[in-house]
Amino acid sequence: MKKLQEILEKEKYYKIKFKITKTQHLLIKAKINGVSGNFILDTGASNSCVGFESIDLFGLDAKKSKTKAAGAGATGMFTQIAVANKLQLNRWKDTRFDLVIFDLSHVNEALMCHKSKAVHGIIGADVLLKGKGIIDYYNHYLYLRSF
Repeated sequence: MKKLQEILEKEKYYKIKFKITKTQHLLIKAKINGVSGNFILDTGASNSCVGFESIDLFGLDAKKSKTKAAGAGATGMFTQIAVANKLQLNRWKDTRFDLVIFDLSHVNEALMCHKSKAVHGIIGADVLLKGKGIIDYYNHYLYLRSF
């Protein structure tokens, strides 16, 4: 696996460590607008998002959205959007990043039922696509390419 790491670093990929929780979720640290938080890395989530309770924490300028969210057993959930935020995962950065904001209480309730810590949000496929993401499950690393 050392060769994979060397190849990706030569191709300008940044290495980001993740942990696997008791619930088998991939937990990753990220900064939004300079503030650190805990996020689930979710390849099945189309967009990255944060919970309503994190709007002030991350200094988000939340705007109305007509989009309804669905996922993790819930559908038709009210959303807001925050545009042009700074997202940072280790050394990988996006300074014009849009986030969906919705009720994550059902996700955090499920995590806490399994004695896992609550999360601030979800890092979704939008980040993986933008950063040409590669997940090394064996060594617990996400690689994102600089752009």
